[in-house]
Amino acid sequence: MATKCAVLNFRLDTNNTHVLPNAIDTQFACCAGVSARVQTKGSILMRLWSLHPSLLDRVGLIALWREALLAQKVLIGTTKGYRHHPQLDRFRQSNNPRRAIASYLWSVADEAKERGYHFDLSKIAMRRGGVTIPVTEGQLAYELTHLKHKLRQRDPKRLKLVGKFELAKANPTFKAVEGPIEPWERTPSSMRARRI
Repeated sequence: MATKCAVLNFRLDTNNTHVLPNAIDTQFACCAGVSARVQTKGSILMRLWSLHPSLLDRVGLIALWREALLAQKVLIGTTKGYRHHPQLDRFRQSNNPRRAIASYLWSVADEAKERGYHFDLSKIAMRRGGVTIPVTEGQLAYELTHLKHKLRQRDPKRLKLVGKFELAKANPTFKAVEGPIEPWERTPSSMRARRI
């Protein structure tokens, strides 16, 4: 079964691993907000969760895989879109951005395998390698709140499981450190400030 998102006009194939642009089929259910947020000018912001992928619902995990693959293309230099996306800053600031995004993708792939999903691992550009990127506890707390809000709308059953967590578990690529929300995060208040 494929999933269609009318708002973003894409479809995931039966393996939920490929985006088929401009696919149109009215029989597919709309899953608006599947992974991206549509901004007022029509641009789409990717979300590369700092949270452990085990916290995400099915839709979130599949979207994360797709968005992390796009991030990998940006960091390798094989696409021109999203080059200035703020969520890529933390990968660029690591000693080896390509290794960092590959490490991130491996953690997403590991969770997918745990759930019985079949992601195409050949799309990860590098073999496994240890990379640790700091992420603030404030960022993790912000993302956990954001995830709970998304789950309230699309997966109440998952929300009950995630709702038990007061402290957010980080993706294995990241190490939690003290601090507020990261400067690259685009919160509603920072988006308003940018428009003024």
